[in-house]
Amino acid sequence: VQLVESGGGMVQPGGSLRLSCAASGFTFSKYDMSWVRQAPGKGPEWVSIINTGGGSTYYADSVKGRFTISRDNAKNTLYLQMNSLKPEDTALYYCAREDDGMDYWGKGTLVTVSS
Repeated sequence: VQLVESGGGMVQPGGSLRLSCAASGFTFSKYDMSWVRQAPGKGPEWVSIINTGGGSTYYADSVKGRFTISRDNAKNTLYLQMNSLKPEDTALYYCAREDDGMDYWGKGTLVTVSS
């Protein structure tokens, strides 16, 4: 199993970024997938989850209305569209496979929101 995140970077408050997570080594379409983030000096925070078909999504209150999770099962890729970014969104963002808990994680992509 391999999960590789990309798309992070530095953005000003109010800006947008789109994260991607390329999955390999397993049948991507058979697993729910999540995004999790960890801000500097803090513990991991679950951000969002999407079911296998992409029809059901859930979000943490802190990102609801600003972030959108999606997936392309044909491309084995998970996405996180992040809009109206705030400084408190600064964190390392991970994608994770869901199998009675998050059993595999990527290495993360860093998002920095700063003016």
